Amino acid sequence: MFKINRRTSLMSALLLASSTVALAAGPGYGLNRNNTVGWTLMTVQERNDFQQKIHASKTFDECKVIQTEHHAQMEVRAKEKGLELPPATVNACDRMKARGFIQ
Repeated sequence: MFKINRRTSLMSALLLASSTVALAAGPGYGLNRNNTVGWTLMTVQERNDFQQKIHASKTFDECKVIQTEHHAQMEVRAKEKGLELPPATVNACDRMKARGFIQ
């Protein structure tokens, strides 16, 4: 009979967790603190909602509208807190278009 030991259980749990993260990343890559303007100014729910919204966009123009609105909202939040947002280093819409996820 097959026995499941602690090591096998732990490895299974880690594999499941890593595959869940990969699936949640959406098309091409996940949005995170290194590539999302205002990441630290959003709640976890807002981050998830933004990620779903940007990944659900069908066209480059739709993606850019979502992105522009998001940047404006984060700029307001930053100013309210006396902060200055760093410039975006990665453009999600450009990346999604280059990878063929949007037209």
